[in-house]
Amino acid sequence: MADQSNIQSAACKSIRPFRSSEEYLFAMKEDLAEWLNTLYDLDIQVDNFMEALETGCALCQHANNVNHIAQEFQQLHPQAVQGKTIPQNEVLFQSKNVIPGSFIARDNVSNFINWCRHDLGIQDVLMFETNDLVQRRNEKNFVLCLLEVARRGSKFGMLAPMLIQMEEEIEEEMMDQLVENSKPQQEGQNLGGRPPIYPPARAQRATFCDFRNLDEL
Repeated sequence: MADQSNIQSAACKSIRPFRSSEEYLFAMKEDLAEWLNTLYDLDIQVDNFMEALETGCALCQHANNVNHIAQEFQQLHPQAVQGKTIPQNEVLFQSKNVIPGSFIARDNVSNFINWCRHDLGIQDVLMFETNDLVQRRNEKNFVLCLLEVARRGSKFGMLAPMLIQMEEEIEEEMMDQLVENSKPQQEGQNLGGRPPIYPPARAQRATFCDFRNLDEL
């Protein structure tokens, strides 16, 4: 399995000013490629990113892996996922002798799309269509969807791309800042004889929650 330092190396290259959306798209593909290589010992490069995934095999394999991790998380932390939808429907796909662009490849990609939409509940604005991947009609939508899948998986404890990890670190800093800003108000309440109102513990937020991601912010 590839070293996780590869992901960190990709992230260092990504933290720089981008002169165009194409450069930022390149950086996202770079991080996602390193992430998939680390998870599944693949050999995906930025230059062949779409080609390496167009049969849908790796995508469906990842979907089933998310299902497995999510169900394990549910067993270990039942209270954390109470009332939440846990992805669990197996994604059927064919992995042997799949020709890119063939009906089987399209079927694999379509099954992954249905899983993203129905099991993860990913919004249409972040979804892609089969031809976006197979015929390269919309790389951006495919990359954004894959990032959202990674973001959802990280809530169950899966390794996330560095872009998502940095996103979570920023959100933690924002939460810490909110805690600091709330302290004077709590002290004033204590002087009035009222019990203090404590913010949610950071550890609870790290398990499973629906806090808004940076795209929404």
